[in-house]
Amino acid sequence: MTHLIAIGGSDAGISAALRARELDPTVDVTVVVADRYPNYSICGIPYYFSGDVQPWQSLAHRTTAELEATGMRMRLDTWATDIDVAGQKLAVRGPDGTVEQLAYNELIVGAGALPSRAGIDGLDALGPDDGVHVIHSMGDTFALDAHLAERDPKTAIIVGAGYVGLEMAEAFTARGIRVTQLQRGPEVLSTLDPELGAIVHAELDQHGIEVVVNTTVKAIEKTQDGLIVRGVHEDAPLARLADLVLVVVGVRPNTELLERAGATLGAGGAVLVDEHMRTGLPHVYSAGDGTVTHHRLLGVTYLPLGTTAHKQGRVAGENALGGNAKFAGSVGTQVVKVFDVVAARTGLRHHEARTAGYSPWTVDASADDHKRYYPGSHPILFNITGDTRDGRLLGAQLIGTLGTEVAKRVDTYATALYAGLTVEQISELDLAYTPPLGSPWDAVQAATQAWSLSQRTAVRA
Repeated sequence: MTHLIAIGGSDAGISAALRARELDPTVDVTVVVADRYPNYSICGIPYYFSGDVQPWQSLAHRTTAELEATGMRMRLDTWATDIDVAGQKLAVRGPDGTVEQLAYNELIVGAGALPSRAGIDGLDALGPDDGVHVIHSMGDTFALDAHLAERDPKTAIIVGAGYVGLEMAEAFTARGIRVTQLQRGPEVLSTLDPELGAIVHAELDQHGIEVVVNTTVKAIEKTQDGLIVRGVHEDAPLARLADLVLVVVGVRPNTELLERAGATLGAGGAVLVDEHMRTGLPHVYSAGDGTVTHHRLLGVTYLPLGTTAHKQGRVAGENALGGNAKFAGSVGTQVVKVFDVVAARTGLRHHEARTAGYSPWTVDASADDHKRYYPGSHPILFNITGDTRDGRLLGAQLIGTLGTEVAKRVDTYATALYAGLTVEQISELDLAYTPPLGSPWDAVQAATQAWSLSQRTAVRA
């Protein structure tokens, strides 16, 4: 009987185990999980703190009992410590400290990523007991939850204004905490062009959040008066005091286990794999946030996303049983809700496309989410990037109010990118229309038509 071991209880590890059991109900599957919370939605944590999701157990995609009912064996509170590649054995340390060797035929590593420390002095010495938090696991969630309940902080500094930072700013505000958000770049949500990020910034302002951009945080100190965050804001020293500090400045791939076993690292310091998720080590696969991403426009890069981890895990689970599945590639589709604004992107921004060797042309456009004569229409703003050489769509960014279906509209562009459509071909798509929900030319098509018109005008000029 084949014995498959999957390391990691989040997206990649669980997806791999489920796929293997789905394809072959006789395969022996063990999942090694470093905590007691397999298959929890880390992406849902901000909504637990906002009060939209209760209780915390609701964040579980499946309970441990439901996972075990599929036939997999769960090893909780168990750390994978070493891989014996030649002997096909995995060393694990159980909750009582006992170390044992688990034999495997195939091994899938979904060890994920770790919170970035961003070189901030004091961050390694200070922790939840001091009021300094990260938010990357259920353990982090419980620590922050306890802090909020026991100490009732009135002020918080969030270092970072990416997706999670923005969601947590909204969550803290919903709990009556006064938030200051510090962002390194020139605008919040640096995955968007600054003029679109500025709209998110304005939404934060309207809800009483103080946003300080162009700020590099250097250190966090604990004092009798609270926590002081020190840094540099536009070449001037900055010091801010708060009851609580949350650091959300991205992640770094967790590669230690595979690196010690001899795996090669690639883009972003993540584990290098082929499109089949093979590491190059015999019978060892890697998937998820610790693994490189095959991007349909960029080639091999590092872009950790939950959607990607699910797909990579599924591919690894199938191939570990002798399949020939391939990860079809990411285009970096992302979306975030910040109060009443929704922002999304897919593909490449102008500067990213230029760096990658394309010949980009980017146009901004605006189109109503549905027919203006039907009450409640709102504009959606677009930045469309295409290649001037062959007209191929390279990327799209869009932002609108909640209810304008920004998330589903970015999916149309993501589908077009997957299929390699030109910008003009998007107008040929047969999209749904009814006046309360859209227009005969949907907003996504109106935006790409603006790109085509601008490009033709520029060529004539």
